[in-house]
Amino acid sequence: MTDVSIVLVSYNDAADLPVSLGSALAQRGVSVETLLVDNASTDDSREVASRHGGSVRVLALPENVGFAAAMNAGIDASSGRYVLALNPDCRLSADFAAVLAARLDRPDAADVGSASGRLLRASGPGLAATDVLDSAGIYYTAAGRHFDRGAGKRAAGRYLDEDEIFGPSGAAGFYRREALEKARISTGCFDADFFLYREDADLAWRLRRLGWRSLYVPAAVASHRRRNLPERRRSMTALANMHSVKNRFLLRINNQTPRDALRTLVPTLARDVVVVGACLTVERSSLPAFGWLWRNRKRLFAKRREIAEKVEAAKAAPRR
Repeated sequence: MTDVSIVLVSYNDAADLPVSLGSALAQRGVSVETLLVDNASTDDSREVASRHGGSVRVLALPENVGFAAAMNAGIDASSGRYVLALNPDCRLSADFAAVLAARLDRPDAADVGSASGRLLRASGPGLAATDVLDSAGIYYTAAGRHFDRGAGKRAAGRYLDEDEIFGPSGAAGFYRREALEKARISTGCFDADFFLYREDADLAWRLRRLGWRSLYVPAAVASHRRRNLPERRRSMTALANMHSVKNRFLLRINNQTPRDALRTLVPTLARDVVVVGACLTVERSSLPAFGWLWRNRKRLFAKRREIAEKVEAAKAAPRR
């Protein structure tokens, strides 16, 4: 049986795929299969993958369905005990998958559904690791916002020990297949409604509510070129910004309990005012996010009930 299925989703990523796919194929110490799910790229993404022959299985989609839905297609087409959701601009160390699989195979990790390695910012066409942290796992603030631990800080001396985290960054998220299947909802393991951006935080939140822990394992190292940052928002595409706004609210519709909402009410409302104000003035291209949420409101709240019922069933089930 395959230990780890490495699933990459590409959309016009031909320039980075030789490095990311090469690092996936170079994994040692564990049985690995590598899949590329291509979102109807118009560049040479599929051709780059085909150069590896049968070592890389290519799932070519007829249209761009977004990162979340494409990752779901890769998960469904794979067979590993674990799934490594890998961004095409991320380069793995050769033992990345083996370190995380071995850690989650230990008896004390039976309730660990996901894990993060130590991600460093990447530089240059070779995605070379720098001395700056990209992510040591996702954390949530008291105000209900999520961030990557250590992002943008010097790596030296920081986050050197294993720790429990809220969840892994989607750049190189490592998941137990059993946990993914138990977290699966009508829109997939990753919620396809997110299309792109924040889908990793949504899955992390859902897994946590279902009783799965997540670990940060610093011995697994990768490098990632992060393109979307808050300080670069004005240089991001209008599509990415629109989905970012939409998914800010979708994340709460899916997962926030009334108690959570009350606890974070003041800072959340303050932030919402800023977001809505920006959409009405300097970022009007994101206004369609609100129309999408309104048009889909009945389906979204039905999905919220679906998730809540799954959480209640998990609480009632015998402990693992």
